[in-house]
Amino acid sequence: MNQREAVFPANRHKLYEEHGYSAAIRSGDLLFVSGQVGSRENGSPEPEFERQVELAFENLQATLNAAGCTLDDLVDVTTFHTDPENQFDTIMKVKQKMFSSPPYPNWTAVGVNWLAGFDFEIKVIARIP
Repeated sequence: MNQREAVFPANRHKLYEEHGYSAAIRSGDLLFVSGQVGSRENGSPEPEFERQVELAFENLQATLNAAGCTLDDLVDVTTFHTDPENQFDTIMKVKQKMFSSPPYPNWTAVGVNWLAGFDFEIKVIARIP
């Protein structure tokens, strides 16, 4: 039977407790990371959009690091956007900083109408080295 283990970053924010979910679940050699948002330490959304996207990536990296992973270990990326047409340029600017050279991760972007007060969310699956 496959063991599951919850993973939380050292700087875990209040959203995990408030909404009752794990930052990530380790299952075998895979890490399933819950959607990471651009939250401040108190769990509230960062109001400035570019900074919200940067914080989402910082929260993602902290969660990956807690499991011994990096962005290089990503297998699958899904992002959620409340206004993709107007947010795309900003997201691509931040994405380019995170993934500046090939091989780039596979990526699916989904437009949504609600993200619990946030405007961007990133969910990934990583292979644990």
